Amino acid sequence: MTTAGLVPAPTEPLLDDVRLAVLTGTPGVSARWERSTQPDGTELVEIHSGGELEIRLSVPLGDAVGFWHPDAGWTRTVVADWAGLAHVSLVSGAVAACLYDSSGASMLAFAALDPVPETTMRYGVSEENKTFVVHLRVTAARSPYRLVFAPASSSVATAMRTLRGALGRMPAGVPEGARVPVYSTWYGFSQAVEASAVEAEAGLAAELGCGAIILDDGWQELGTGRGYHGVGDWRPDPAKFPDFAAHVARVRRTGLAYLVWVAPLLLGPEADCFAELSVHAPVAGVVPGAHALDPRVPEVRRHAVDTCVRLVRDYGLDGLKIDFLETVMAYAGTPSPGDIADVGTAMRVLLTELVMAVEAVRPGALIEFRQPYVGPGMTPFGTMLRANDCPADAVANRVRTIDIGLLAAGGAVHSDMLMWDPAGPVSSAARQLIGALHSVPQISARLGTLSGEHRRMLAFWLERWCELRAVLLDGEVEPGRPDELYPVVRAALGERCVVSVTADRVVPLDARRHAKVTVVNGTASGRLVLDVDGGVLRAVRIFDAGGSRIEQSDRRLGPGLCVLDVPPSGLADLEVAP
Repeated sequence: MTTAGLVPAPTEPLLDDVRLAVLTGTPGVSARWERSTQPDGTELVEIHSGGELEIRLSVPLGDAVGFWHPDAGWTRTVVADWAGLAHVSLVSGAVAACLYDSSGASMLAFAALDPVPETTMRYGVSEENKTFVVHLRVTAARSPYRLVFAPASSSVATAMRTLRGALGRMPAGVPEGARVPVYSTWYGFSQAVEASAVEAEAGLAAELGCGAIILDDGWQELGTGRGYHGVGDWRPDPAKFPDFAAHVARVRRTGLAYLVWVAPLLLGPEADCFAELSVHAPVAGVVPGAHALDPRVPEVRRHAVDTCVRLVRDYGLDGLKIDFLETVMAYAGTPSPGDIADVGTAMRVLLTELVMAVEAVRPGALIEFRQPYVGPGMTPFGTMLRANDCPADAVANRVRTIDIGLLAAGGAVHSDMLMWDPAGPVSSAARQLIGALHSVPQISARLGTLSGEHRRMLAFWLERWCELRAVLLDGEVEPGRPDELYPVVRAALGERCVVSVTADRVVPLDARRHAKVTVVNGTASGRLVLDVDGGVLRAVRIFDAGGSRIEQSDRRLGPGLCVLDVPPSGLADLEVAP
């Protein structure tokens, strides 16, 4: 069914070319809305209603070419309105989106200030009306329900920065432990982890500059077979870790913070607690072999909180990688068997209790979440916001980390764990690091078995990332159009600028704004085409993929178009010429 088939509703002008209509799904209940311009230039719309809401937005098609939202995945074009659909809650995406034109400028950009209500977002081209529409159906909305709109902006990133400012930031900032490279056991070990091997890898990771380790799936009893039939008790496997607390202490002495993977809302039929908790987990098959616990039930929330606190307290952990929270969306829209009606509200209560309880036993604890539950509503709870699994896919890692960063109001954006073919060329391995460049890298290779060439490559890129960290994590990022998958990404902070290039594009550089520029060649070509404006740059250092300095160069670049030879997966450091 197209949106044109719905009962018509009169619309009113909002800002720019956007029009708005508000309806309620509750008979006899009306809705009204108020608009106000905020000091930051955003438009705040407050909708007052006592029931379910339907919010309709429309804008003329104009030159629209793409539509971005946090759960867009690879579908970033202007699809038909009968095809565009997203189900959103606190632990799945976010009510936020941006329509943009061929220049990359935004045409409609909005976000909800309340991230909790379960919301259906229908969007796309209205064939009949020749408009682009977004329809939000909000259940259990509190009154007022508030949406913030950014005025038309020069780029998607600019519009989303404006919205991020309206959404607010983590009060205490991002802890230092969330901003350091991480070693993860997952792709290196899968479930075949054991104490001595992990400790050996931890020592190597610390030497390479990592600041934390995440022990992934396989540490717990029944943690075998790539399934989740035994999850729920969350006890260390005594055959792999005879003294888990002592093992954690040994790793921490290398200087690494220690986090453990846990999925506290999964329940496997082989777990000892299955008989007690299965009544609260009627939905099976959300992941292979496991049921999803319903967080609307108090006993479930107590189990999840107690599990996480026990792990951190008993084993001296620095934090947790909390997985599979999105599985509870299986209960969205169903009658509640507990004391809370909807899943989003229940998850906010659970996570509030969990973080407070963990902080009580480990102040400054690190908590990792991953897509799709990394939206602004998770800001009070998670310090590490990771891209969803994309093994050996540098393109997906680049796209997903940039996507997270567009809306991240707090926490540090992390890449998915990096893996590569250890027998492959070093340039191919380095490309994985380049794909994660604009986020905190998580390394998941078996460091002890890497060749000397690959280990030198890894040391070089981690050293350069740490050197450029402030620019990459705190700078103003301009990645371009989402539908083009961000082939040229620029991060700038003060006089420093870092540009990663992953396609054959002309790379604009502004010598007036940036005295020092690092250009990273993520392509298979041995050259980059630069367009230098506002002065002349000189190439002072050029490195190949493995970190070897290949040229002592004082070559002058610009003004205008110029070609610079940079090896595939290499980089060049440029400075403004005197």
